[in-house]
Amino acid sequence: MFWLARRRAMTSVATYIRTIRYLRAVQIVGRARRKWFHPRLVVASRAFPRAMTGRWSAPARIAARLTAEGDARFLGIERKLDQTAWDDPSISRLWRYNLHYFDDLAAYDSASRAHLHSALVERWIAENPAHRGTGWEPFPTSRRIVNWIKWALDGNALSADVLRSLATQARWLAMCIEWHLLGNHLFSNAKALMFAGSFLKSDGDDEQWRARGGRILAREIPEQVLADGGHFERSPMYHAAALEDALDLINVMRAFPMRSDSARLRLEDLLSVRIPGMLRWLRLLSHPDGSMGLFNDCAEGVAPTLAELIRYAARLGFAMPRCAADEEVVVLPGSGYVRVAQNTVVALLDLAPVGPDYIPGHAHADTLSFELSVSGRRVIVNGGTSEYSDGPVRRWERSTAAHSTVEVAGRNSSEVWGAFRVGRRARPSAVAVKRDADELMISGSHDGYRYLRGRPIHHRAWHFSRSQLEIVDRLSCAAISARARFILSPDLTVVELSPRTWSIRHAGRQIADISVLVGVGSVTDAWSSMRFGERRGTKCLDVELERGCARTVIRW
Repeated sequence: MFWLARRRAMTSVATYIRTIRYLRAVQIVGRARRKWFHPRLVVASRAFPRAMTGRWSAPARIAARLTAEGDARFLGIERKLDQTAWDDPSISRLWRYNLHYFDDLAAYDSASRAHLHSALVERWIAENPAHRGTGWEPFPTSRRIVNWIKWALDGNALSADVLRSLATQARWLAMCIEWHLLGNHLFSNAKALMFAGSFLKSDGDDEQWRARGGRILAREIPEQVLADGGHFERSPMYHAAALEDALDLINVMRAFPMRSDSARLRLEDLLSVRIPGMLRWLRLLSHPDGSMGLFNDCAEGVAPTLAELIRYAARLGFAMPRCAADEEVVVLPGSGYVRVAQNTVVALLDLAPVGPDYIPGHAHADTLSFELSVSGRRVIVNGGTSEYSDGPVRRWERSTAAHSTVEVAGRNSSEVWGAFRVGRRARPSAVAVKRDADELMISGSHDGYRYLRGRPIHHRAWHFSRSQLEIVDRLSCAAISARARFILSPDLTVVELSPRTWSIRHAGRQIADISVLVGVGSVTDAWSSMRFGERRGTKCLDVELERGCARTVIRW
C-alpha cells in the first residue's frame, strides 16, 4: 500500500537519541549485562512439590491453543506439533514464544487434552537442553513455569524429571531477570519466581526465589498499577494480563501460606486493594459486546476475557465494585482515558500519554483517537494489532493513519519505529469535560506535531447530544495539510447518500449516518485487526481539514 512505502525511512541517529534518552539506568546496565555476562547454570539435582496447606481456586481460562489431534494454533496460524521444531527459524519469534508458553494447560476443557499435555511437557524437556534456544529466554520461561505449576495444582501429577526441570528453569530465571525491559516482562519474571518458590522445595533455592520475586513485586505493583486502576502501559490487553497476574498471585499465596511471612502478607495487601480498581478499569475500557477498546498494542484472544476475569475474581472473593460503566461520563485521570455512555451509545476516548516514558514498546501513535459503539455494535474503531514482527504491517498498525484520529503532513503523532521503539512522544494537555442542558463536551490537545513547521497543536472536541456526536478537529497552524480518519468496524458497509453524507449499515440495516460539515470527505479502504494473525478489510471516512479545521457528525 502506498502509505506503507512513504513511511519507510532509515532510522536516524537523532531518532536513537530521542529514544534512549528516556531509558532508566537499570535498563542500560541490564542491556550491558545481557551482552557481556553469561551466567553458569547448575542443573537442579532434585525438587519436590510443597504440601498445599491452603486452598487453590480454579484460575481464569482462555480459548484452547491445541486441538484434540495435537495441532497448535497461535496468532491465527495452525501447525502440526509433530512436524514443528521448537526453534524453527522459518517460524516467527512470537509464534515460537507461544509454543514455549504452554498456555493450553490452563485453557478451557484442558482436562480432555491431558494426555497431549503430558507428552508435550516430556518432549519439551528432552528437546530443549538447559539455557539453549527460544524456550529458555526469560519471558517464555516465566510463562511456562507458571503454566506447569497451574497444571499441577489442577490435579495433574508431575514426574521427578518435570519437577527437576521446573527447579532448573526457576534457577535460570533468577539469573536472567529482564531488567533491560522492565514493565510486564519484569512483572512476569517476579510472578514466576513467586510461583516456583511457593510450589517447590529445592535445595533452599525456593526461599530465595520467593523472597526475590516478592521484593520485585512490592516495587512494581505501585509503579505498574495506576491510581485509577489502569496498567501503566495503557493497553487494555496488557491490563487484562496484569489483572490475571494479580489474581494468580493472590491464588498461589493463599494456596501456600507461609507462617510468619510478613512480606507475603504485605504483598497480598498491595494486590488486594488494587484488584477491584483493575476490574473496574477493564470494564470501562470495554465495549458493550465485551470486546476491548483497541488502544496501543491490543488484540482479543490473548488474555482472558473480561467475563472470565470477573468470574475468577469472584472465586477469590473479589466482587466487581460499583462500576461507573453506565454513568454518562467517566474520566480515568491516571491513565488518561474517558468513557461516555449515553442511551444506546458508548464512546471510548484516548486522551492518554503513549505509556511510561522508559517503556513505551507497546505504544501506538494514537493520541486523541476514539472508538464508538451504537446499540451494542462497534461502529468506529482503531486499526488494532495483528503482529509484532518489524516490517510494513507492524509499522502501519502503530502509525497515526491506522487510528481514528488526525494525521498531520503524513506523519505520526508519536515517533514509533522498529517493532517496539518510540522516539518523540505526543503529550496530551488541556483535557476538559463540560456539560450543559443539551450537550456534553470532552476536549483535549496534544503537541505530537510540534517538530513540524508552524509547530501545530492538534485540538479535538467530542460534542455529545441526544442523538448525535460531533467531532471538531482544529490545528493551531492552518497552513499545513492534515486529515482526520474514522475507521469503520469491518462488519459494516457504507452507502453514499450525498457528497457529504454516508449511511453506515449492518446486514442492510442502517446503524448510523456520518456527515462532513467542514472539510472534504471521501471513503477509502482500510483494515482493522481484532486478533493476532487477522487483518480484515474495511472502510474509512477520510476527512481533509480545510484551513486547519474539520467538523464531522455521526447520527444514530
